[in-house]
Amino acid sequence: MLSSEELSIILSTIPEVPGCYFYLDENETIIYVGKAKNLKKRVNSYFNKTIENLKTKVMLQKIRNIRYMIVGSEEEALILENNLIKQHQPKYNILLKDDKTYPWIVVKNEQFPRIFLTRRKIDDKSRYYGPYTVVQNVKSMLHLLTTIYPVRNCSHVMTASKIENKKIRVCLQYHIKRCLAPCTGLQTESDYNENIRAIEEILKGNVNLISRRIYKSMMKCSAEMRYEEAARLKEHYMTLQNYSTRSVIVSNRINVDVFSFHGEGQAVYINYMHIVNGAIIQGFTLEYRLPLDEPREKILGMGIVELRLRFESALTEIIVPFLPNIELNSVKFTIPRSGERRKLLDLSEKNAIQYCLKRVKYIEQLSPDQRIIRVLKNLQDNLHLKEMPVHIECFDNSNIQGANPVSSCVVFRMAKPAKRDYRHFNIKTVTGPDDYASMRETIFRRYSRLIEEGQKIPQLIIIDGGKGQLTAAVTALKSLDLYGQIAIIGIAKRLEEIYFPEDPIPLYLDKSSESMKLIQRIRDEAHRFGITFHRDKRSKQQVISELDAIKGIGKILKTRLLQKYGSVQRIKDASPEGISELIGEKKAKILIEGLGRDKNFSPDP
Repeated sequence: MLSSEELSIILSTIPEVPGCYFYLDENETIIYVGKAKNLKKRVNSYFNKTIENLKTKVMLQKIRNIRYMIVGSEEEALILENNLIKQHQPKYNILLKDDKTYPWIVVKNEQFPRIFLTRRKIDDKSRYYGPYTVVQNVKSMLHLLTTIYPVRNCSHVMTASKIENKKIRVCLQYHIKRCLAPCTGLQTESDYNENIRAIEEILKGNVNLISRRIYKSMMKCSAEMRYEEAARLKEHYMTLQNYSTRSVIVSNRINVDVFSFHGEGQAVYINYMHIVNGAIIQGFTLEYRLPLDEPREKILGMGIVELRLRFESALTEIIVPFLPNIELNSVKFTIPRSGERRKLLDLSEKNAIQYCLKRVKYIEQLSPDQRIIRVLKNLQDNLHLKEMPVHIECFDNSNIQGANPVSSCVVFRMAKPAKRDYRHFNIKTVTGPDDYASMRETIFRRYSRLIEEGQKIPQLIIIDGGKGQLTAAVTALKSLDLYGQIAIIGIAKRLEEIYFPEDPIPLYLDKSSESMKLIQRIRDEAHRFGITFHRDKRSKQQVISELDAIKGIGKILKTRLLQKYGSVQRIKDASPEGISELIGEKKAKILIEGLGRDKNFSPDP
């Protein structure tokens, strides 16, 4: 953490203006990005008050430098923060899980523009509508629009000279009435562009505007007795009316953005609906993962900024379930209690919950192999590993006040126990209760053997213990020149802290996360395997110390006794008559006296 002098110097230079601040670790890596209406007050608040949240305390311990960037307004700070988090993906910032590329409808910036679906948004002055989450729905909508207003789908470069000189021939699309052949001059450019404008108005949500135009044209054709053209326009009019009826859910006077919030464990889902003229034009749900316990007002604010930027919305009313901690120029936030706006908010909340349930159902429907890959990928991300840990080994020590010290090694491959590869270690070089030295010996013996035999080393080693055991294991790896080739962590039992080598600040994973559950499962298996081995060894030691120490009771008699009674304790509890019958009266007397029972033993005649 920064010293008080360093912190004082940095804080004294921060101005009281809007902007973004960055916390950097010892490697000059950005670990947190925040925005503030007043930079000085916000940054000071982290260091001049008692922080209760454990994860925030851990982050503050890692800060080695603070930087900032000034902007003109809080809204600009919001946008900058959003972009910086995407760019740097800081460890302690809210993580946007939206990793899919959704399709857009693009109207290309060209002569006789084409309209088609694309997943790549390019800055080429083309116009983009979307993104759309349900591909099938947007395909159906595009088919509907291009049926009413035929446009070309060929890749010809259309120029006036090519059209005039008949360089392009009509294709099948013309013959099946899906294109009016502007390439040959059969459709004028102004007529073609009128169709494009009508499609764009519908994509913007202005269906009623286009419907009225078609209706007027239809009535005019009918009055002029152009009945065939009037019938065609009527068909288009009815198609648009049906489309509009399905889309409009509230009064056509309502133009709003709607945001809802649904939290589920360490995940938050924010649903967005873009309402134009009472119809849902776009709907989208974001998923956020929360490394720190951020207030819901901040998370909702981040979602609003992200989605309004993404959809390029300029609507001035936003419906929300509670007020976010942001201020947007010329925008009014509304928390509806009843009426049509409440109906929209309820619908958005249902969409957020449904999206969450779909995510859970999706995970449940994954095949076992897909689930394993998903868990291991999450573990790789959580521990910042270079490779996916498909091969993991975990070590644990067992002893009672230094007696019978043993270590265990369990091996997991693809998140499953590989029991044939489990190993026990009798500690040979350590005298007395020294956990650290025992761990050092075990790690050295395990990996020197793997190197000697040319076997593959794991991607991850887990040490059941805190900083001391981890440091001992690292020392052994260094002596074998393996440190840096294998990722290694320690897990302390008390608070389940994850320790990394040469880092005094532990990592706290969410107890309910898949990554933590896998680590705990591997650790518990190592503990179980070690305890079982230690118990067996201790039991054998007891047999050796009590029976073998009795003069006159040889190996054959000992074997006979243990085969009949099973343990020394049962021999002690057995009747003198039973023992005499098994090994004879003389030996029975020696045995019973040797076990500390009645020294005046005399079997019944």
